[in-house]
Amino acid sequence: MSENEPKKPSRDNERGLALKERTKTKKPPMYKVLLHNDDYTTRDFVVMILRTVFLKSDSDAVAIMMHVHNGGVGVAGIYTREIAETKAEKTVSLAQANEFPLQCSVEPAE
Repeated sequence: MSENEPKKPSRDNERGLALKERTKTKKPPMYKVLLHNDDYTTRDFVVMILRTVFLKSDSDAVAIMMHVHNGGVGVAGIYTREIAETKAEKTVSLAQANEFPLQCSVEPAE
């Protein structure tokens, strides 16, 4: 056999089973974005944030805003870490630009 001739596949490989490992992708951990009540941020502004940043419907935005107002804190949404942090930063940035002290925090969802 010369160096230029292609090698024939081994008989062992022809009879063996082709086993392919399947890897299961793990779901990423989820995080809650929490809105914190304060005495200065208007209800209308919180509803606007919930509608534009968190893409909530009018009725959901009002319900979440009232929960935050009455309970002191409420969940605006649950997302992967990067998305949760981005939405929290955008919320605080918009609040500051509109001279409101609205605060957000991000914590692991259970």
